[in-house]
Formats: sequence, C-alpha cells, structure tokens
Amino acid sequence: MNKSILVLPGDGIGQEVTESALTILYELDRRYNLNLDVSIMDVGGTSYEQHGSPLTDEVINKAKESDAILFGAVGGPQWDNLPWNKRPEQALLGLRKELELFANLRPAFLFKELAAASTLKTEVIADLDLLIVRELTGGVYFGEPRGIEKDVVNNQGYAYNTMIYYENEIKRIAKIGFEAAQKRNKKLCSVDKANVLEVSKFWREIVEEVSNDYPDVKLTHQLADNAAMQLVINPKQFDVIVSSNLFGDILSDIAATLSGSIGMLPSASLNSSSQGMYEPCHGSAPDIAHLNVANPIAMILSLSMAFKYSLELPQLAEQLDNCVRQFISKGYRTKDLTDDDNFIYTNKVASKILDILDEFEND
Repeated sequence: MNKSILVLPGDGIGQEVTESALTILYELDRRYNLNLDVSIMDVGGTSYEQHGSPLTDEVINKAKESDAILFGAVGGPQWDNLPWNKRPEQALLGLRKELELFANLRPAFLFKELAAASTLKTEVIADLDLLIVRELTGGVYFGEPRGIEKDVVNNQGYAYNTMIYYENEIKRIAKIGFEAAQKRNKKLCSVDKANVLEVSKFWREIVEEVSNDYPDVKLTHQLADNAAMQLVINPKQFDVIVSSNLFGDILSDIAATLSGSIGMLPSASLNSSSQGMYEPCHGSAPDIAHLNVANPIAMILSLSMAFKYSLELPQLAEQLDNCVRQFISKGYRTKDLTDDDNFIYTNKVASKILDILDEFEND
C-alpha cells in the first residue's frame, strides 16, 4: 500500500516554504519511484477565507487517512479579531487533538558554519545538538475545569486553568524520551516544578518508575526555571529533554533561538501509530510573507523527519539531511542568516539542494 502525505501550506510564509519542500518531495518521488500519494488542502486563515472555517471536516478526515501531514504555518493580523473558534491557530490545535498527536519532537542544532549567527558565544554554542520531547495533548492547556468568571460577592473577575496529568500520559511521553536518548548519547533530563506543583511531583515519580526499563540511559531532573537558564548558559550539557506541555512549549522556543535562526529548525508531532504532523518551528511571519526571503530549511528538514518517522524511508531522510548540511557548508545563506545582500532567495533553495543531491549520486 502506498504511503500518503497531506500537505497543508496554511498562511503567510507557510505557503512559500511549503512550496520549496514540495519541489524536493516531487523530485524525490519521481527519482526513486516512491509512489507517494500527495494531497494539498487549505488550512488556517486561508481556509477560513475559502470555507468559513480554519479546519474543515474534509481536512480532518483526510488527515486521519494520511501517514504524514506537512503543515506550513497559520495566522496573520487580518484574522486577529475573529471569534476564538474561527482563529487560524485552531487548525493546529484541532489537528493535534483529532490525530492524538501526544509527542512533539523538536531538535535544536547548530551547524558549525553558523555559530557566529547565534547570540551566544561560539564556544558555548558550537556543535549544539539536543532534542526536546514535549508532551502535547495534556497538562494545563487542555485541563478542565477552566474559564473566566465573575465573583459576585467580591465584585471582581477571576480566571482559572487546571493542570492535570494521568499516569498513562506521563508514561508514554517518558517512553518516547528514553527511546530517543537510547539512539543518541543516552542522557535524559526530565524537566518539572516538583518543588511547588503536585502534578510535577507525580510526573517525577512516574518518570523515575519508567527509567527502570532503560538502565542504559542516565536520568537527571531539573526544575523548569533552572532548565531555561541552563539552556542559555550551557546548552551542550543536554542530550534529550522531556517535559510537560507548558514547560516544553517554553523550553523548545528558547532552544530554537540558540541556532541563530528559527528558520532552521523542524519539528514532528507523533501519535502511538507513528502517524505524524511535521512543521517548522517558526510561525507565518506575515511581515516577510510574499517577499521571497523566508528560510525554507526548517520545512525541508521537517519533510526529512516525515521520511524518518512516518514514511519508513530513513535512508532518504539521512540523504536529505546530508544535502542540507552540504548546502550550509557550501556557503549558501538565506536572508535570516547573513547581514549582507549576498543571500539566496526562498524559491532558489530547493534547486540548490537538488543539485547537491546530484553531486552525491555522481560521486
């Protein structure tokens, strides 16, 4: 049975960087006879304008049928005043919920040639390579009850959210973290706030319990505020970080900035069946949309992660990763990675990477 990919370009630069990934995808499909079934549909603000909803039932059904979903980016100021359930961002949250994508994998790495692009000192950041495993469908973002209310006795408003994790939710994300660490440098750091939160105390107990099944992995714990500080002071101490939804959200954004450009970093969100949604860490960046200057590397590497985790093409993933690495080594730079005008435009990146692929094949 052929593997299928649903492509959701979305809004802003999501459409531009997705076009680059599609150029590569179509060529690899042709060159290696992959027989991939590729579908393209609207999502986000673009979908709202066309269909009155940021996430249609047709997209949800197609996503459920697909092995992998490539997601560009959603959002833009023109939709900021829409009702909450019509906002473009609901497409992302809706897909995560409908597909039960509980594990978010966000690598943070820095090619040595780009060390100067980071705001940190070269000796601190050079050769950075870490992975953040974030629980994606539980915690305070989804806990009930939640709401904004009026205290009629004291005549003032108040708001509340519930942070809740079930044992099975912690076990399954911890398992992902330990297995990822086994394939890397066998170090896992679990991040929590066990000094003040009962949920985090329970989180730490369960992670410790799961660690008994992975004696080859060294488990450590850090409080979330300290982990955030350590990511900036000494990021290379980390191999794999596993954390809850809230803390993972914060830490993965910090880690993304370490690379010098968020336009370099991909991500994967997986369910228990290895079905996944793959997207760059950046947003729709409406300020640079349609200027042909966005960096599509994060989207191209997200495609590589799809090959690896959902499409059962790990060798092709490695090949594409090597092409991107050589692209940087050859000195090609998109606008976000250089201060001068000698940069490569968005719509030229894919062809350069395919040229590099040709070089590899002719060696």
